[in-house]
Amino acid sequence: MAELCCSVENCTYNDQCYCCKGDICVGGDQAHKKDDTCCESFAQRKGDAYTSSIFHPSRTISIDCEATKCIYNEDYKCMADHVDIKGCGACDCRETACGTFREQ
Repeated sequence: MAELCCSVENCTYNDQCYCCKGDICVGGDQAHKKDDTCCESFAQRKGDAYTSSIFHPSRTISIDCEATKCIYNEDYKCMADHVDIKGCGACDCRETACGTFREQ
């Protein structure tokens, strides 16, 4: 599992840059650069509360990854030690990105 830092503050699963979903999926099966990826698990927050699939935010998380050209992708799982999800002000998952993506 990777240590995840998420700067997508208006995601319903984000609590102080940690994810409360339990696991996420990074999209980008044709990605050649970071901006070609996205957090497919993103859901825009409505109001001030976050939604939790688990009891508390977690520093480490399981990440499914469709960005098959990324050096950290092994059988659709992210094997990076640390992952940054970017997308300040995102309203849609396509406005997010995996800041850790590196093309093979």
